[in-house]
Amino acid sequence: MGIYTIYFSPTRGTEAIVKLLANEFGNYKEIDLCNPEIELKQSFTKEDICIIGVPSYGGRVPAAALQRMQHYTGNQAKTILAVSYGNRAYEDTLKELQEYLTARGFCCIAAISAIAEHFIIRQFAAGRPDQNDKKQLIEFSKQILNKLNQSAEYEALSLPGNKPYREYHGVPLKPNASKNCKECGLCAKLCPVGAISITEPKKTNHDLCISCMRCVAICPAKARTVSHLKLKLASKKMEKVCSQRKENELFI
Repeated sequence: MGIYTIYFSPTRGTEAIVKLLANEFGNYKEIDLCNPEIELKQSFTKEDICIIGVPSYGGRVPAAALQRMQHYTGNQAKTILAVSYGNRAYEDTLKELQEYLTARGFCCIAAISAIAEHFIIRQFAAGRPDQNDKKQLIEFSKQILNKLNQSAEYEALSLPGNKPYREYHGVPLKPNASKNCKECGLCAKLCPVGAISITEPKKTNHDLCISCMRCVAICPAKARTVSHLKLKLASKKMEKVCSQRKENELFI
């Protein structure tokens, strides 16, 4: 039996949640779906446990994450879904992830929605998951482990979400390099969709960019930024729906 953490986590919020859950299961192997060099074909076994996490982008699973898993074969590996979101809503994300993985042979036995600091507008859900979140997520893991120990067969999960899925066309907040850019190329190397030129890292292909903010998070010179005006307008627009504290959920 193998335990796997599989996550798409450009700014590492989802990664932290998935690893927190996985720690209760024992030693695990990591698969970082943001890594441009990962093996795109993966085959699991019925004895394996997979904890698969993605952030919610506009109520949907990031298309790049789905593309990285399109050649996965689950072979009924027992799978825990984890969706993070920045205190607004996750809408169809859990349902879409469940249906995508079920079609590839994964047996989805539990699902979690968890709050993480908003990856673009950082003041929303700032500092989350906090200590209360962490205690709750650990308790979720224990409940899932109990289910695994007691059951050999699993009924299909009933998860929130609608079909057709909510339309998502991206956001207009695209990071650009400032004059502080040292052209070290780290952002180009680690961009999950190849939107930054390797030879000219100050250039960003806005058509490819998914606004994941990975380049902003990893830039050692803090030279990658988005428009402050657009950020302020987006923050004002989302303030009402994002300001009230939302809680983590377990579906089991």
